[in-house]
Parts: sequence; structure tokens; C-alpha cells
Amino acid sequence: MLGQETPEPSLGARLGQIGILGWAVVVPTLLGVVLGRMADRAFGTGVFFTAPAIMIGAAIGFHAAWKWMHKQ
Repeated sequence: MLGQETPEPSLGARLGQIGILGWAVVVPTLLGVVLGRMADRAFGTGVFFTAPAIMIGAAIGFHAAWKWMHKQ
């Protein structure tokens, strides 16, 4: 109908969206930490693989969050 606006999402819905976005970034970042540490232990390096793996995981997470936000 003309003139009707869609209602604002509730506070709970907004908090749920924030939680989903947070997990979308945290999970790939933690996965990067785990994989990087495993590679560093296997090759005997300090944080040679961990640091880039964290950055790559965070980039993947932010990209997924960005896509999810713009899909809504």
C-alpha cells in the first residue's frame, strides 16, 4: 500500500544482527590463528605464518560481514 513504511526492527533484532556480524569476523580470524600456529609449530618458525593467517582470516571475515550487511 502507498504511504506505509516498513517498521523499524526491534532492539533484539538489532542486537542479533550485531552478534552475527561479530561472529562472522571472529570465527575466520580464530581459524587463521589456529592454522597459523599449526604451521609455525610444524616448520619451527616464530609467528611467521600466524601473523599473515590472522590478517587473511580477518579479511575473509570482514568481507563476509560486508556481503551479509548489503544482502539485507
